[in-house]
Amino acid sequence: TSLLDAIRQADVVSGEAGGITQHVGAYQVKTDDGEPITFIDTPGHAAFSEMRQRGADATDIVVLVVAADDGVKDQTSDSLAAAKQAGKPVIVAFNKIDKEGADVARVASELTTEGLLIESLGGDVLSADISAKKRIGLGDLLDKILLQAEVLDLKANPAAPASGTIIEAKVEKGVGTVATTLIQRGTLRVGDPFVAGEAYGKVRTLVTDKGQRVDEAGPATPVSVTGLDGVPAAGDQLLVGENTAMLRQLALSRSK
Repeated sequence: TSLLDAIRQADVVSGEAGGITQHVGAYQVKTDDGEPITFIDTPGHAAFSEMRQRGADATDIVVLVVAADDGVKDQTSDSLAAAKQAGKPVIVAFNKIDKEGADVARVASELTTEGLLIESLGGDVLSADISAKKRIGLGDLLDKILLQAEVLDLKANPAAPASGTIIEAKVEKGVGTVATTLIQRGTLRVGDPFVAGEAYGKVRTLVTDKGQRVDEAGPATPVSVTGLDGVPAAGDQLLVGENTAMLRQLALSRSK
């Protein structure tokens, strides 16, 4: 989260209990060249392995953050296992390189025992040396993410019916269900009938991670969606359809 804060030039960590990320947020940032990258902030703490797995499933590339002064920990192994299970490529961010005792070479060799061989050691895993606190190497990390995306030839059809993954959902007073969603394919528009898990509805509002109301959201866009008749679970798929009666029936049969 501190790394994402540095990239977003925001401050999320200070509001968290003990500095532990307890939810999964989705944010879009733009590089200096204006290229957008969407991040899902997934907890690294060992207690949140299920949440981490959902994050790995919803994304294209996993950025594994490892402290250069600390090394491979249980949650590092957990995160790698989640990435492998989801079949996603990994980029390693060696954080805290400004701290005394930081030793990237040692940590990189520790990672080889986890089956991860970075480029400097003759492997094919990209890595970046960074300091979230001092904002060192962040541009390099973003460049590596864009490079990996180019190699993978990541594309999505914006003209298709929208589909995506629910990142988190909650009921807000006076608003109803608010579902943070990562659109993965197609374009979601206000008024679209959709189903998410056991919940059904029509898109009432779309709000970006910057708090702006928009009429539509295309691939790789994180948005908060309102208009559902229930609360979907994190990890549920959001699907848009034309036949509202069929969607309602699908949600009903799932809840049964």
